[in-house]
Amino acid sequence: MSDDRAHETADRLEPEASPNVSEPAAAVRRARSAEAHGSGIAGKDHPTRARGATEAKTAAPARLIRFLREVVSELSKVIWPSRRELVVYTGVVLVFVSFMVAFVALLDMGLGRAVLTVFG
Repeated sequence: MSDDRAHETADRLEPEASPNVSEPAAAVRRARSAEAHGSGIAGKDHPTRARGATEAKTAAPARLIRFLREVVSELSKVIWPSRRELVVYTGVVLVFVSFMVAFVALLDMGLGRAVLTVFG
């Protein structure tokens, strides 16, 4: 009996021979794509993909309106800073930029003098 079980286990572990190995993978991708698009029918193309170029041109204003509505929707989710926070953040940025400008200017003058001294 142990030999029979060994053969059964070996049979289960061996992959079935398939002339086209990518076929099952493609079927799985089609099924997942259909599920993601909500069509419910695996392998069927989405109906909007079959539209002609003229329908795509007429849909442009509708797409623009939809885009603008989504922009407004997303902007309503933004946590806007208060006036006090805005003044503080602006001050921090101005101080940092002033510091960096002074640092780079001093570095430029120092390196300029060093180059003139060396290559004179």
